[in-house]
Amino acid sequence: MSNNNTGNTQNAKRKPVVLMSMGAQERKGHDYQVMTNKYIRPLVEISGCVPLLAPTCFGTDDLEQYLSMVDGVYLTGAGSNIDPTLYGQENLTPSKAQDQDRDNFDLPLIHAALAKGLPIFGICRGMQEMNVALGGDMHQKLYEVEGMNDHREDDTTPPAEQYAEAHSIRLVPGTWLAELLGLEEIPVNSLHGQGIKTLGKGLEALAHAEDGVIEAIHLPQAPQFTLGVQWHPEWQASQNPQSVRLFEAFGAACRKRAAEQNG
Repeated sequence: MSNNNTGNTQNAKRKPVVLMSMGAQERKGHDYQVMTNKYIRPLVEISGCVPLLAPTCFGTDDLEQYLSMVDGVYLTGAGSNIDPTLYGQENLTPSKAQDQDRDNFDLPLIHAALAKGLPIFGICRGMQEMNVALGGDMHQKLYEVEGMNDHREDDTTPPAEQYAEAHSIRLVPGTWLAELLGLEEIPVNSLHGQGIKTLGKGLEALAHAEDGVIEAIHLPQAPQFTLGVQWHPEWQASQNPQSVRLFEAFGAACRKRAAEQNG
């Protein structure tokens, strides 16, 4: 009896586990797989989840095993762009870093996670991956598209300036995201040179920037939590009420998933 009680107590205390796919970085002649602290912190401190960091440089042979261990998937931003051949375009930004190992890991990851009913939260590159995985494409140089603003940061300034509020976004009225945040508009930071051109199959916009750029997406026919955002809610998330609500909602979705699997 005592052993069973111990097991039940351990299950009750078990936090949801969330897969985070890492990215490539070269340092002093060595290849690294990396993940920035600023992405991990709100997942741990606000979502209440345990991160499982997966290297993307070994292919997808172990993808199903990774997914069997987790209750959600968190696709972060990165300094690299998605390979444009994956959405049928030539590379118009050859000076920008690419990470094809991450592309080749995350796009199948998205399909597999959707099929398994796992909650998915994508930020910046992660949102763009969701779009490309579902057949959408991108403006590679959003800042050169007529009528669009320049959404890039000034990378010569300190991070606090780069991640400062840059513009407002308008939430699509009547959507769950508008209800969650309780506002029609919110100010956001802006650190992206690319943006969604055509939405992938089944995806719908949840928010737009002042110039019409899609700032948030979801997959409404999927039963689980799905959200991609173009801005960076992870930056000093605990100080931003909207960011807190996003990470709390993702954490709740992962706990719900974990309870269903363990029930």
